[in-house]
Amino acid sequence: MPNIGAPGYILLIILALLLFGPNKLPELGRAVGRTFREFKNGARDILSEDERTERKDNKDSVVKASQTTSSEVQPQPEDKRLS
Repeated sequence: MPNIGAPGYILLIILALLLFGPNKLPELGRAVGRTFREFKNGARDILSEDERTERKDNKDSVVKASQTTSSEVQPQPEDKRLS
């Protein structure tokens, strides 16, 4: 895919001015900015929710592991072949 370059950007700006007019462009820019901000916040919320769930699962497994008593743990027999 070829690079647009400076002349291409200038042409795009002129085209946008002709299509939307100078009064409408700031409104469009704000709308695009709000859309990106909402998307970013939504993605951040989803990721933080996943991290909270993962931390909770890890914490629950640690608590369950610490609740096992020594009577539940069976000692392993020694290997007498090595003696």
